[in-house]
This record gives sequence, C-alpha cells and structure tokens, in this order.
Amino acid sequence: MSDQIDRAWICEKKIAKFFFPLSASSLHSNSHSADIASSGTTIEHPFHHLQKFIVMNIGERLNRKGDKILYYIDNGRGKGQRGSLGLFTYVKPKDAQQRNHNKETLAILNVKRGQAIIDRQATGTEYIPSHKFKANFLEYYEEYVNTHKRNDNRHLQCSFKQFKKFLGKSFITPIEITEDLCKSFRRYLLDTYHGETPLNYFSRFKLMVQAAKGDGYFREDPTKEIAAKSNPSITLKENLEMDEYLKLINTPCLNQEVKMAFLFSCYTGLRWADVHILRWEQIKEKQLVTRIIQQKTGLPVVLTLHPIAENILKHQNDRLLVPLNTDNPHHLKKLVFQIPSSNGANKILNSWMEAAGIKKHVTWSCARLSFSILLQDKRVDNATIAYLMGHSTTKQVQKTYKRHRPLHPIDAILKLPSSEHLGI
Repeated sequence: MSDQIDRAWICEKKIAKFFFPLSASSLHSNSHSADIASSGTTIEHPFHHLQKFIVMNIGERLNRKGDKILYYIDNGRGKGQRGSLGLFTYVKPKDAQQRNHNKETLAILNVKRGQAIIDRQATGTEYIPSHKFKANFLEYYEEYVNTHKRNDNRHLQCSFKQFKKFLGKSFITPIEITEDLCKSFRRYLLDTYHGETPLNYFSRFKLMVQAAKGDGYFREDPTKEIAAKSNPSITLKENLEMDEYLKLINTPCLNQEVKMAFLFSCYTGLRWADVHILRWEQIKEKQLVTRIIQQKTGLPVVLTLHPIAENILKHQNDRLLVPLNTDNPHHLKKLVFQIPSSNGANKILNSWMEAAGIKKHVTWSCARLSFSILLQDKRVDNATIAYLMGHSTTKQVQKTYKRHRPLHPIDAILKLPSSEHLGI
C-alpha cells in the first residue's frame, strides 16, 4: 500500500511541477490527497483545484504491472466518457531514455491542455484555433466523410470523390469555396450523372458545407441559395424480360466471367460495384450476405439465392484451379468473379446482346432494374423488393426501379370493350 501511495505522490509531483508552476503552493498542500484503491484503478489527483481554469480533465491510472501511469480524458463516469489519450509515463524511470520519455509525454499533455483552454475561449467567436483549422479544405471534407459515412449509403464518400475530380487539384483554401464554385460543382454533377445521383451527391456536399459553417469556416453558407437538383434521363433505361433471361442463359459470351457475373446480378439485384468485389466469404450455404447494412437493425441484408444463382456459384467454384476450402480464410477472401472494369464489361455485354438477338442497349445497371421489374410482375410487394435491393424505404422501387415500358401493349388495348358490346 505504501508503494502505491509513493507512486501516486510521484505522479502528483510531476503534474504539479510541470503543469501548474504558478499554483505550486496550493498543490503542495494537497499533494498527499490521492486515493489509491489498488493497482490498475483510477488515481485521483489535484487537478480539481484549478477546475475553473481547466477544460480538459486529464485522469491517470496505473497499469496492471504498476510500472506505468496511463492518461485519459475524464469527462465523467458514464460510458465512453473516459477516452484514452494513448500516453503513459514510467513510475520509476530506469535510465535517461525513460526519463526523457516522461518529459516529452508531460509536454504533450501540457499542449493538449492548452489547446482545450483555447477552444473554450474561442467558443462563440469567429476565431478558429490553429490546431483545429484545416488550411486545405479537402482535409476538412475528408475528415467530415470519415466521421459521418454510413455503411448502407455511399453518397457522402462519392460526393467527396467527385468534388476532388471537379477541382482537379489537391489543395483548396476555405476562402475559395464561394457560391460560384458551388454552382459550378452542381453543374458538373448534372453534366456527369443522370437520375437522382446529382441530387444525392450535392445534398451531401451541402450538409458538409453547413457543418463547416458551424465550425467557423464561413460566415455565410455559400450553398444556402443553391438547391440540389436531380437530372431526369431523356431516354428510358432498358430492362430484360423473362424470355430474354433465357436467351442470355443459352447464348455463349466471349467472356464467360462477365456472363456468369451479369446473370448473377439479374438473379440477385446486385450492382456492378457489389458483384465485382464479391468474395466467397459472403456466401453462406444458400444465402448471400451483402455489404449493405440495414439502418434499423445494423445487420447486413441477407439474400436467399435462386437455384440459377446457386448453379452459377457452383460453376465458378468448379473453375477454380485450387478447390475452395471453406476452412481456409485465405480461400474465402478470393473474388467470386474475375471481371474487367465497368466500361469494359458493358462493351462485352453489347456484343453478347447482339449474339442473343436482343436489340436493346443493355448496361450492367439493367440487371438490377430487371430484377425489380420481374418481381413486381409476379405481384411481389414493394416492401419485400426494397429489402432485397437493400433500400430502407420503397421510394426508389416506386420511382426508379419500376416498369417504364408496357410488357404487352396490344393485349392491354384488346381488353377494352369490343364492337359487340357497342352494338356495331
């Protein structure tokens, strides 16, 4: 017990000497007030004597061996309120190297404390402390993306990626983020994408700029008067019908991997972005565990595989030079399909459609649309289709993934009253 009190006393002396030289007298009178329960428990120290001056409360505790003091931010007793600073000092340094380590660590703690005081003083002003200010606004954007990204939605990450492409450079100051620049970025998105994509990307960009305004980067939000817009496609996207599915199955393709991967998308609704990185570890017996995370449950969307999708996987497994070993983690990390880039795959699809006698402009996204339409034709409810496609609501199924062209227009017309009903 005496050894523990000695350690606490040493720690208090170091903190008092390094952090608060102006208040040494008040600290000295309380230098033996530490309450040590046991090795590894929290050590209370006299930081509270200057609580009104301190924003960051730094706590400390001994490690299990009792030879190091670990430091953490003490914001209370609740869950997550004691975050580790990743810093430690030696209780009894054995050599010059350890003594120097202690000195440098205490210097870092002092800097962190000073930064916290500056943050408190800057609150409510237009001043941004230098340790928080990002001279390169792209760094702020990236930090915002890493903090707010969601596993089930990639719009924020894609908006950042497109903004960097739009700029064509790796550095931009906050003062350059003007209303004109933001309008130009919106125009770039509208010129580059169709459908809801420009609206989704620019909406995320606006949220980021609003957050930057809250952090003091802007006096006025440069995107405030700029509305996010969608870009309705002039041409309707093609979809495949049931008989065309069968034609593709029975028609050879120049690239067998593309054929298998596209048919797999037709029977699962997976995007090219998902299928081209699909790994064997995502296949669990007769189910596919997707990368899409449900917002409500936090669990991935699990799809029950159609028999044809199962046969495709069996075909891919049989083509492996080394048979798949489900007990080998290295094998499970392997890609299911070896397919080219999106543009390369779409070129192969065009040749394959021509060989199958399908006179439509089919791209990889048509597989996902066809998956939804054929399920709707079979009276599958929109909520189920939305779940299978990884959407949290039925909005996209009703607005985007629906039939735009009639299946049998002539048969529909013939259902109108005939001449015999009109007495002609």
